[in-house]
Amino acid sequence: MNRFQEKVAVITGGGAGIGRALCEELANRGAIVIVADIHEGNARNVAAAIKQNGGKADHRAVDVSGEQEVKRLIEDTVSNYGRIDYMFNNAGIAIGGDVRDLTFEQWEKVMGINFNGVLYGSIYAYQVMAKQGFGHIINTASATGLMPQPGNTPYCASKHAVMGLSLSLRHEGLDLGVKVSTVCPGHVQTNIYKNMTVANVKNEKLVASLPVKAMDTQKAVATILNGVLKNQDIIIFPANVKWAWRINRLFPRLLDKAWVEKIRNIRDLREKG
Repeated sequence: MNRFQEKVAVITGGGAGIGRALCEELANRGAIVIVADIHEGNARNVAAAIKQNGGKADHRAVDVSGEQEVKRLIEDTVSNYGRIDYMFNNAGIAIGGDVRDLTFEQWEKVMGINFNGVLYGSIYAYQVMAKQGFGHIINTASATGLMPQPGNTPYCASKHAVMGLSLSLRHEGLDLGVKVSTVCPGHVQTNIYKNMTVANVKNEKLVASLPVKAMDTQKAVATILNGVLKNQDIIIFPANVKWAWRINRLFPRLLDKAWVEKIRNIRDLREKG
């Protein structure tokens, strides 16, 4: 039995990366996909490719940091399709560097998209799903929502906030038929680091310093959807992230050296920049 068949799924950040791969795989599994992205052209292209491949899709230009835009996305979906079965709050950005070099405008931009965008999508979808008596909200956090990430502190703070929101909402939704899962990926083959702003560090230097091996996007999406079908509270991948998380929980001091080395690496790039 295909549990995604004819289900209405909204995906923010659906124009690229994990979001795009989610849209494509959900459509392949028979879902009706709403591709939402701040870049309308990207959203339109993803939806068009899905329809050309025989799937069902629509697209919306949405800046998730704007409450009213997210509200309209939810309202329009319900108006057009009668319900929402899955809400994937996936859109996100990263702005990093030494905290001394970051502006409050940069902090606000990260929190506006990574946390407020998830908050708006969660709450408006939750209200609809509570009335329906069913639905599943899937919020993209990160491995950095489980552990520190010096050198990427605004992103880390936003993802910790997503974790708190999602885990609390999961328990609130239990008696109302609303499920909530949180996705915590490690390094996946997307352009998030390529597009990342790092204060006082050239982006190409940062990218060159990253681990070479990253999880295949399709494999990541398969892991996410498998976790959704199992109604997992936290969907963590790949395996090395799971182990790091477990070690950090049981023996937090063991990873102190790794966290310090991360910010030293950023500072080394900064000072040589």
